[in-house]
Amino acid sequence: MLFGATGLIGGHCLDLLLEHSAYKKVAVFSRRPLGREHPRLEEHIIDFKRLKEYGELIRGNDLFSCLGTTMAKAGSKEAFYEVDYTYAFESARMAAENGVGQVLLVSSLGADRDSLFYYSRVKGALEDALKSLPFWAHHIFQPSILLGDRQESRWFESLAGRFSLGFDRLTGGELLGKYRPVDAEIVAKAMLVAAQHLEPGLHIYPSDMIHDLAQEGETGVVKG
Repeated sequence: MLFGATGLIGGHCLDLLLEHSAYKKVAVFSRRPLGREHPRLEEHIIDFKRLKEYGELIRGNDLFSCLGTTMAKAGSKEAFYEVDYTYAFESARMAAENGVGQVLLVSSLGADRDSLFYYSRVKGALEDALKSLPFWAHHIFQPSILLGDRQESRWFESLAGRFSLGFDRLTGGELLGKYRPVDAEIVAKAMLVAAQHLEPGLHIYPSDMIHDLAQEGETGVVKG
């Protein structure tokens, strides 16, 4: 199951999931049609404000949660919280109640419910809430500056990403560590690799570990 398929990371996740041999069906939950067809794709157009009405549909093995917005796009703190916390948590809660085994959540670097920054506080609160749900595996991805082609313009993030990417390449990717910029497709690849490990427990992946996971998927070599 995939929530957030119309987003930057979620779109890449959908492409990879549909072609992955481990998944016979990919159930996508979205506000609007994706405009694509695939024999493995099962599309559910839902009203997120009435999410509880779709609980019986949220069944399967792995839950990929890529829901997220920005304060500017949401228009208010309340609207941002509704998407980034309420929708993400409620979908995960219903999945856990239906016996789904793994949750793979896109969070953010600096997620902390006690943070000075509202964005980070919401992300931290969501992480803590998901940890309490009875999945046998919790995978939390905390990318730093996210790279990729977005539908909306984020000029400051784009500028910071280009600067960080240049510095990362100049230093061979060793100095920035968890602050390394990461492409959205790399995050999606890492999520699929983590899901196939089938390792129980809590797993948290900052940007440097996300890069390593994605590379493992491409080479088959596990980095210790």
